[in-house]
Amino acid sequence: MAQAFRLALAQINSTVGDISGNASKIIEYLERARDELQADLVAFPELAITGYPPEDLLFKSSFLRDNVAAMERVVAASRGIAVVVGYAQIGEGIANAAALGYDGKLIDSYQKIYLPNYGVFDEDRYFEPGTTCPVYVINGALVGVGICEDIWYPEGPIVTQRQAGAQLVVNINASPFHAGKAVEREDMIAARAKDNGLFVAYLNCVGGQDELVFDGASIVHNSRGTARQMPVPGNGFSVDLTGESCPHRLPGRARPP
Repeated sequence: MAQAFRLALAQINSTVGDISGNASKIIEYLERARDELQADLVAFPELAITGYPPEDLLFKSSFLRDNVAAMERVVAASRGIAVVVGYAQIGEGIANAAALGYDGKLIDSYQKIYLPNYGVFDEDRYFEPGTTCPVYVINGALVGVGICEDIWYPEGPIVTQRQAGAQLVVNINASPFHAGKAVEREDMIAARAKDNGLFVAYLNCVGGQDELVFDGASIVHNSRGTARQMPVPGNGFSVDLTGESCPHRLPGRARPP
């Protein structure tokens, strides 16, 4: 993208149920992304507020209320930076959502569209699927948001976002490790980026919960499908996306912060 744009991916380890502690960690990384990295946008993993998987804690109304209050606390801290953070949104049902905050205000929440219900996943039990996939204007860049499973479908939300002019799609994850997954995942991300002619930033969490191990391996691919930033084992990194064009950029409606 031609304009200056710096993205920070906070590859953190959240603790299931420790909503207050998770929020404090998120705010710490948000402030570092703003003050030390001068990032335009910092992203946090899927359900970073609650920890993943929260499972039947989602049936407790107090847990849901606390998680929303923690999300609002994170958004309030977003002075001078945009933030994407995973939480459980309360509406007619519960959504696996990503809040977009900017300059202390909640701009929107994206609801995960494709809910996995196989292997270790049973998200149909807890969540209602989303139906829309907007594109947002952040410091002049057109940015879409997705959550985990959404990026695995070639004709999924990324196509709608590309058609609306997205230059970058940030996909937040809580994706467990298994043998061979790293290669499969990276090949898929490269294909989505190349097929749609845009940047794809894949952010995963690290750590473990019961039998699940989260391996991070967050990565950014440019519009040619080439890795702009290789996976790192630590807690996160930033990448400057300035200076590369996205050939499929199209005029379309986008929501400014």
